[in-house]
Amino acid sequence: MNQIAPSAAFETNVAPVLEIRGLDKSFIIAGRDVKVLADVDLSVRPGEFVTIVGASGCGKSTLLRLILGLDLDYGGAILVDGAQVDRPGLDRSIVFQDHRLLPWLTVEGNVAAALRRSLLSRTDKKKTVRQHLELVGLTQFSKAYPAQLSGGMAQRVAIARALVNRPRFLLLDEPLGALDALTRLRLQDELKRIVQHEGTTALLVTHDVDEAVHLGHRVVVMQPIRAASLRYFLFPSRRGWTARAWSSSVCGARFSDF
Repeated sequence: MNQIAPSAAFETNVAPVLEIRGLDKSFIIAGRDVKVLADVDLSVRPGEFVTIVGASGCGKSTLLRLILGLDLDYGGAILVDGAQVDRPGLDRSIVFQDHRLLPWLTVEGNVAAALRRSLLSRTDKKKTVRQHLELVGLTQFSKAYPAQLSGGMAQRVAIARALVNRPRFLLLDEPLGALDALTRLRLQDELKRIVQHEGTTALLVTHDVDEAVHLGHRVVVMQPIRAASLRYFLFPSRRGWTARAWSSSVCGARFSDF
């Protein structure tokens, strides 16, 4: 894996929230050992929003599962705040492409469900749920059920649920991929605002180059070289988070070398 330093907006002398060293991952398929991740190195600093793009099947979602601690069968090291990942934890949270809300719970009930393991008092839990519904603009829908929400609203509930424990690291597995184009554009800006407000470090997987460039301080391009391995390119974003000024053709040119 080829790696460069984090973008200049972040202090390089600050310890990374996430550090991956020499990560290897294989699956046994039809009796064969198939390597999907090979010698991956990645560091993400506090407050960074890093985006990952790549073809389907190149290991993006697998990488997120490993960081989350859902799969511990790998080689190399995955460190969060300097500690080896050996299980899921409240310091990491994820938003999937489908919202995965529990249909029998209300909006506030779905967000509150993420606090089951929290040591907060009942009063503080209610306050935290209310704050996060306000953050995603859904306070007036707190008593609604998932079936009564639009796709965009449901994803905002999923984002609130993922953030309610105030994780150090937020993983986003194509969270806007199933939405229509206009809703997706609007929620990209909402997601950016929410992550900035919370001060959360984020890693987002997407197939959309425009989205990766718009949201990411840095972009990781995962490119399969052959069936058993991957190659990676990291580079800092050359634009800020202030305007959506890049056309698809310009964004495409950014990746023409890869």
